[in-house]
Amino acid sequence: LGYTMGQSLHKPRNKAADSSMSSFSSSSKYSRRAYHAGSWYDSDKNTLDATLSKFLADASKNITPSNNSTEGIPRACICPHAGFSYSGPTAAYSYLALKEALERNPSIRTVVVLHPSHHVYLESCAVSGASTIETPLMNLAVDDALRDHLLSTGRFEIMNQRVDEREHSGEMQYPFIAKILMSVCSQEEIKVLPIMVGSIRTSKEDFYGKLIASYVADESIFTVISSDFCHYGQRFSYSPRPKPSEVSEQGINELFEYIEYLDRKGMDLIELQRPGAFADYFREYSNTICGRHPIAVWLNAVVANNENGTEELDVRFVRYAQSSQVRSSNDSSVSYASAVARVTDS
Repeated sequence: LGYTMGQSLHKPRNKAADSSMSSFSSSSKYSRRAYHAGSWYDSDKNTLDATLSKFLADASKNITPSNNSTEGIPRACICPHAGFSYSGPTAAYSYLALKEALERNPSIRTVVVLHPSHHVYLESCAVSGASTIETPLMNLAVDDALRDHLLSTGRFEIMNQRVDEREHSGEMQYPFIAKILMSVCSQEEIKVLPIMVGSIRTSKEDFYGKLIASYVADESIFTVISSDFCHYGQRFSYSPRPKPSEVSEQGINELFEYIEYLDRKGMDLIELQRPGAFADYFREYSNTICGRHPIAVWLNAVVANNENGTEELDVRFVRYAQSSQVRSSNDSSVSYASAVARVTDS
């Protein structure tokens, strides 16, 4: 479902054990294997290709002017990262935006993937150390030049192969990216750069957002922000109940309705591009949105570009789903949401 069994999403398991320098000190390049192929998604090229084709075809049938404005060119998307049988149909809505962006903006050369860390504790951000990212569909080249630019700031670490391959939240984006590249453009033209965003404080979210703002606004870069939404149930150590006022005011009758209510409060703040209020939302509700830090870093970048007049984006969620409908405290679910950020005409 896009989580680590038995691991709380609220705090790291063990800082001392998970933050060793060996995790982020490798300078040797490697080819990142499709580590989760065969478990989280199909390892057979033809089967995977057919699965992704169906997801994209089904999503394209449901895109309407009400949930997918065609005015501005897509610049970024928020996308879930669970096993494809769970989140693939929702993720397809995000990747239709990448397809559209490549078709309308021939200057795109890099897809940046901002993703969280589920297995190691990191108080900064780290770029992938890979030279190539393998998928069952095709291999993706990593943007060495952009990685070097980021490393030159002295604020980014480098993932080693073990850390890179264990982290599923980046990997679940790569087959979709490969699928879109195969269908739209010359594969050699587009590169990728994964960036792991650690469990950083609000002040660091703002700092890193400003640091990457120029890249977020760069017409040659499309940004994918990897995140699932609420992880609800005892297995996730998160099972709040609605307040009486929320039940009466929102008409909440079932727990799965309350979960959507919690998620949409956060989604609304993302659409409004209010990173400060987004941080306050977590302080109040502690919603288990595992990609909260990548989302917050990106939001701060968007706001910085808006404030300095570089670029203004319109952010809209186009799809929301839950892995199951929670009706009792014994149930559990993970929420999935896709959003698209488009350049405004102003």
